[in-house]
Amino acid sequence: MSDPLIKKRALLIIDMQVGLFNGPDKPHDGLRVLANINRLIEKARHSQIPIFAARHTGPADSPFAPGTPLTQLVPELKIDNSHDKIFDKTRPSCFSGTGLGDWLHQKSIDELVIAGMKTEFCIDTTCRAAADLGFRPVLISDAHTTMDTPILPAPAIIAHHNRTLNGPFVKLISTDEYEFWHQ
Repeated sequence: MSDPLIKKRALLIIDMQVGLFNGPDKPHDGLRVLANINRLIEKARHSQIPIFAARHTGPADSPFAPGTPLTQLVPELKIDNSHDKIFDKTRPSCFSGTGLGDWLHQKSIDELVIAGMKTEFCIDTTCRAAADLGFRPVLISDAHTTMDTPILPAPAIIAHHNRTLNGPFVKLISTDEYEFWHQ
């Protein structure tokens, strides 16, 4: 359940893009995570909560150059291009080199709800950065994912980050439990 003392909330969806989600290495439990993110989007819309979606981009000569097909959000993601704020980033932190911090401050956002990909990179870095910048990050435990690595399977990476981030860096809560409340 969400803390009603928080004044303003926003939803941040990280790197749910074609080149990562539909790439050669499939994200762990990707369809369930996508469904959970879409449920969060619906909850946010119902409560008139701002929604931000970050896309990771690379250099102009790379397959992940800005505007290329691999950087586009997955079509199944219920983002509304005319209403939600979609922005590109080039670093693991959604705050580095983007206007995200300013946009959140302009809207007086206290709590930032975080979901998306990849757990050990952009999710982890953005959660830590959000806390350092004075936001109250909430990581949705069942709405972020990653791929297996040569060292660890994806479920272990996700479980490790849920445990490590919970407390010092984020409030950890499931999709079912989180409510945005009306602002």
